[in-house]
Amino acid sequence: MAVTPAGTPYVESSDNVADYPGVSLALANHIDDTGGKVLQVVSVAKTDVFSTSSSTFTNITGMAATITPSSVSSKILLLVQLTMGAEQQLRITGGNAANYIGDAFGSRTRAVVAYRQYITNEFIGLTQSVGITYLDSPATASAVTYQIQVRSTLAGPVAFLNRPTESTDNTTYATGASSITLMEVGA
Repeated sequence: MAVTPAGTPYVESSDNVADYPGVSLALANHIDDTGGKVLQVVSVAKTDVFSTSSSTFTNITGMAATITPSSVSSKILLLVQLTMGAEQQLRITGGNAANYIGDAFGSRTRAVVAYRQYITNEFIGLTQSVGITYLDSPATASAVTYQIQVRSTLAGPVAFLNRPTESTDNTTYATGASSITLMEVGA
């Protein structure tokens, strides 16, 4: 029987030592196997086209996902992939994600991503794949909805999701897909 530094017997009662090969039973009793594990995953895919000419941030229809953390200490990992046309800026709402924007600098718009493609006839039919990764600490066990928002950056041009700025119905132009995935990570 093991003895603690104080000289009292240590009762080995864990039956999970088999989960940790090469680790003593006493150490296995003190391993917290919940931290850092993915506890749940929620994912939404958008395959249709969204467009807006608004110069204010607008919710992208179909680019929101809701997750209910199992603990207030859990973190939420956001993995966002967007197929974008030219001339737009993006941000995220929900949890503390609204704080994940660029610092205030003059009259510049604070966003997560700002994309402006140099538009010529050569590039107007292209899209850009943009990824956003953010680890949020919402500090709640209630449902949290994360929403992707977009705004057009110039008066006139339309911000597009899942298609290029110009799209002609032939095989040289393509439509794309976008997604938002939320992972609850145990703390």
